[in-house]
Amino acid sequence: QKRKRDTHESKTDPDAFMYRKSSGVAAKLSYLGHILMENRHGLVVNAQVTQATGTAEREAAIDMASALKGTHRVTLGADKNYDTQDCVEDLRLANVTPHVAQNTTNRSSAIDERTTRHGGYATSLKIRKRIEECFGWLKTVGGLRKSRFVGREKLEFQFVMSFAAFNLIRMRNLGVVAC
Repeated sequence: QKRKRDTHESKTDPDAFMYRKSSGVAAKLSYLGHILMENRHGLVVNAQVTQATGTAEREAAIDMASALKGTHRVTLGADKNYDTQDCVEDLRLANVTPHVAQNTTNRSSAIDERTTRHGGYATSLKIRKRIEECFGWLKTVGGLRKSRFVGREKLEFQFVMSFAAFNLIRMRNLGVVAC
């Protein structure tokens, strides 16, 4: 959640916003990192850092999915946070089939039977959890549990370079790159 900047402005990084990961946890000055992963091999296709707003995850997903080249339709697996009418509609306009987990808590889902009836939907929901492996690697091996940089541009550079290294290691492990 975003707090007003007039009362909690950072002296070192004026672009960072206060962000709380979950209830009962203190809000911290933060940015959000987003990645787009292809399902077949687990490689990171796109990575970016944004300001920590309540809609940044959905906006980044739409931007990254829209930037994919080609005319073929792709699918995007995501969690319940992406199950909003606007997000689902924007993804469909970008020629992306949203394989989003349905959020039926006290409301109706934006994902209907057109999507859920296909076997690929269930598969996407299972595979989307592999993205956490990428973030786990980033925190442990990539050194981004706590960034040493101030400012979104410098942090994004470290974020993207770390995932480039992740992809090289992943390709080596898959046998794509000859040693």
